[in-house]
Amino acid sequence: MDFTFTEEQQAAVEAAKAVFGGVAPDGVPSPAITAGAVADDFDRALWTKLADADLLSLLLAAEYGGAGLDAIALCLVLREAAKVLARVPLLESSAAAVAVQAYGGEELKAELLARAGRGEVVLTVAANGRTGHDPAELAVTARRDGDAWVLDGVQTAVPWAENADFTVVPAHTGAGRTVLALVPRVHEGVVLGQQISTTGERLGELRLESARITARDVIDADGAWEWLRELLATGTCALALGLGERVLSMTSAYTGKREQFGFPVATFQAVAVQAADRYIDLRAMEATLWQAAWRISTGAGGALPASGDVAVAKIWASEGVRRVVQTAQHLHGGFGADVDYPLHRYHAWAKHLELSLGPAAAHEEALGDLLAAHPLG
Repeated sequence: MDFTFTEEQQAAVEAAKAVFGGVAPDGVPSPAITAGAVADDFDRALWTKLADADLLSLLLAAEYGGAGLDAIALCLVLREAAKVLARVPLLESSAAAVAVQAYGGEELKAELLARAGRGEVVLTVAANGRTGHDPAELAVTARRDGDAWVLDGVQTAVPWAENADFTVVPAHTGAGRTVLALVPRVHEGVVLGQQISTTGERLGELRLESARITARDVIDADGAWEWLRELLATGTCALALGLGERVLSMTSAYTGKREQFGFPVATFQAVAVQAADRYIDLRAMEATLWQAAWRISTGAGGALPASGDVAVAKIWASEGVRRVVQTAQHLHGGFGADVDYPLHRYHAWAKHLELSLGPAAAHEEALGDLLAAHPLG
């Protein structure tokens, strides 16, 4: 197994570091002291910089102005974004655009992809279902009516829903198939209710009441939703890894300066052991992330379907990011709760990522089902 990154992937990382280098994690009010949302919109200035650096079109083909890279490159960039808590729909818009490229019709691709790569059109994905615990594809129904599809149902906690131009909504048909509909933000039969994440960012409850979507804007290819769902999950694992790495770095810097009994607390065995455990968590999160991203990028076969590798990555990311921030808070003492210090923001974002990934026990159960269905050896 060789996880050496290509020159193109490494160039994407360098470009991301240059763009995110000037981003301050405390650029908006703290969610701890703000009753509502911390901001009405995502960071549009940063979005423009990402577009100018060609980081919004990484996965798009050259004919749409893209670099033609893969999910590994996207995860590398997302890892850097999470280190500064970048307030942009980079994962959702990139994943939705590449799903359109892979499964959408020619007219839709020509209309949408180049503009998405330039940052002119912003996409998001409704992936949390009606309650956040049920399959997203079962929360909305879709029925064909002439040259359009009619959608009914509810999707909760849609990220950036109030600012994105289109939301990609999975919906199930009467025949039991799943389609993906690109739903405009302002459209007859579309109602958005505001929700607030633990990060303080606005989410949207998307209600579809007989919303008619033209057939051109609906993807009905087999496997489209499953592929998009796995890419979103893997990208979320990349965000968890980047956040965890920055938090452990902050903890190392703090414990190296904080003294007790005349010595830095980092030299105490109890502190060093806890930090070492979290380092091991991060390395496991990293290895399982790249395995999942590699399976998605290459379509390579294995003893289990790619969803098995994604489940393993989610198990480590969900549990690992929680353990990293909890240990960081413990080793920072009361200083970790100080709203003038950014650690509490990382804690809030980590909780959002943990909830987005879902409980490790559920992924372990899914992995067990896969192992039962695909006996090894």
